[in-house]
Amino acid sequence: MSTTQETGTYRTLDEQMERLTPAEQRFERARQTIGLFVGPVVFVVLLLIPMPIDDNQQRLAAVLGFTIVYWLSEAIPIPATAILSLALCVLLQVPVIPSDSDDSASDIVYGSFASDTIFLFIGAFVIAQAMKTHGLDRRFAFRVLSLPGVASSTYAVIIAFGAIAALLSSVISNTATAAMLLPIGLGMMRALGDLVVEQSDEDADASRLRFGTALMLMISYGAGVGGLLTPIGTPPNLIGIAFIESETDTTITFFDWVITAAPIVLLMFIALCVILILLNKPEVRRLTGADTYIAEQKAELGRLSRGEKNTLAVFGVAVTLWVLPGFVALFAGDESDAYAWISARLDEGTVAILGAVLLFVLPVDWARRRFTMNWNEAVKIDWGTVILFGSGIVLGTLLSQTGLAETLGTGIADSLGVTSLVAVSAVAALIAIVISETTSNTAAATIVVPIVIPIAAAAGLDPVIPALCAVFGASFGFMMPVSTPQNAVVYGSGMIPITKMVRSGIVFDVIGIILIVALVPVMAAVSGIV
Repeated sequence: MSTTQETGTYRTLDEQMERLTPAEQRFERARQTIGLFVGPVVFVVLLLIPMPIDDNQQRLAAVLGFTIVYWLSEAIPIPATAILSLALCVLLQVPVIPSDSDDSASDIVYGSFASDTIFLFIGAFVIAQAMKTHGLDRRFAFRVLSLPGVASSTYAVIIAFGAIAALLSSVISNTATAAMLLPIGLGMMRALGDLVVEQSDEDADASRLRFGTALMLMISYGAGVGGLLTPIGTPPNLIGIAFIESETDTTITFFDWVITAAPIVLLMFIALCVILILLNKPEVRRLTGADTYIAEQKAELGRLSRGEKNTLAVFGVAVTLWVLPGFVALFAGDESDAYAWISARLDEGTVAILGAVLLFVLPVDWARRRFTMNWNEAVKIDWGTVILFGSGIVLGTLLSQTGLAETLGTGIADSLGVTSLVAVSAVAALIAIVISETTSNTAAATIVVPIVIPIAAAAGLDPVIPALCAVFGASFGFMMPVSTPQNAVVYGSGMIPITKMVRSGIVFDVIGIILIVALVPVMAAVSGIV
C-alpha cells in the first residue's frame, strides 16, 4: 500500500511545514508540545492515584492514558508510541499470568503481536505496492476518465475521480490512492482550469476555482469512503474485525464484509457527490477540450506491460481466493464439510501471503532474472501501519485479559445511561469520528472498538453492531487537513480553502453517522454476520 517515504502516512511537523499555514503551524506545534509533556503526567497520575480496580488494570490504564495522549497529540510518531506502549506493558508486568503458566509478560505481550491478520496486512500491502510500482493504478484511472462523456463535464470529472478513488482505495491504502490521483488531478486542473475560467461568466482565479476545490476534496473523501468496501481497504477494517472475532463468537469473512459494506459505501458515495457539488458548485458545467488531455495521457501509457499483467493476475487470484469461502458457504452452507475444509486452509492472511510471494516468482524478464517484484521494492510498504496495527491487537487483548475493558464498558454504560442498540451504536460511531478528526483513523479504531464491545455487553446488547459502527466511523475524518493523511495530501495542492474543507467535512460527518447507524444493523443481518 502506501509507503511512508512517498506518501507521508506518519509525517513529523517539520515534514508538514510547507503544507501548513502559519496559524496551522502554531496549532500543530502547540498540540505536539503540550502532548509531549502531558502524556507522562497522565501516565504517572493514573499509575499512582488510588483506584477501585485491580493492580494489573490500573497499570494498563496508565499505559493506555499515556498512549492515547501521545496518539492524539502526535508528540512522537504514532507507530513509535504504539510500540513503546508494548515495552511499558512488559516493564510494568501488565498481563495477568496464571500461577501454573511458564509464560512471561514479554511472551504474552509480544506473542499477541503474531496475529494472522498481520500477515494479511503485509501480503495485501505488497500486492498494492506492485500495482503502484508498475503503474497499474494510473492506467486504471485514465481508463475510467476516458469513458464517453466524462471529460466534457465538470460534474462528471468530479464524480469520475471520486469513483476511481473509491475503487482504488478498496484494495490499496487511502493515502496511496490520494497520492497517486493528486498529480493526475493537478494535471487535469492545469489543462482544464483556463478552460473553466474562459467559459465561465465569473471573474475567477484559476488557482482557486470551486471546480478545483470539489475535485481535490473528492479525491480525499472518495478514498476514505472506498476504503470501507473491503477488509483490506483501510487498517481500521482489519483492526475492527480482529477485535470483534477475538472478543465475540463472530467470524467475519472477506465476503461477509463486502456484502455488509457495499450498500453503505454506495449510499455514502452518492451523498458525497451531491454534497461536494452543492457546496462547491463548479463555475461551469460543460467543458470543451478536456478529452484531448485524457487521450494524450492514456496514449503515453502504451500497452499493458508484463509487470502489469502479472500484478493483475496475482490480484485476481487473491480476490478469488478471498471470496471463495464465502461463496462456498452461500451455496453449501457454513456448516458443510466443504466450507470447513476450505475455510481452514484459505484464511485471508494465507491467501495474501501466497499472492505476495507469486509476485517474486512471476518473471518480467527471465533472461535477466527480473521478476514482478523484488525485495527492495517490497520493503517500501507501510511498516509503520503494520506496527501500529499489531500493537493495537496487543492492547486490545490486554484490555480483555486484565478485565479493564469490561470495567470501562460497564462504567461508561452506567454514566451515559444508553441501553438501546441505536443509542450505543450512535455513541460508538460519534466517538470514533471525533477521535479520527484529531488523530489517525487506525488509532481511532484501536481506541474505540475494544471499549465499545464491553459497553454493549454491559447494556445486554449484541456488541457486534456497535463495534462495526465504530469501525465505520473511524474511517471518517473529513474536516481538517490533519484529520487523515489523504486530507493532508490534497490540501497541499493549494486549491482547498480551509473553511471549505471544514464546512464540507462537518456535513459529511453528520450524514455519515446517520447512514452508519441506520444501515450497519440491516446489512450485518443480511450478510449473516449477526
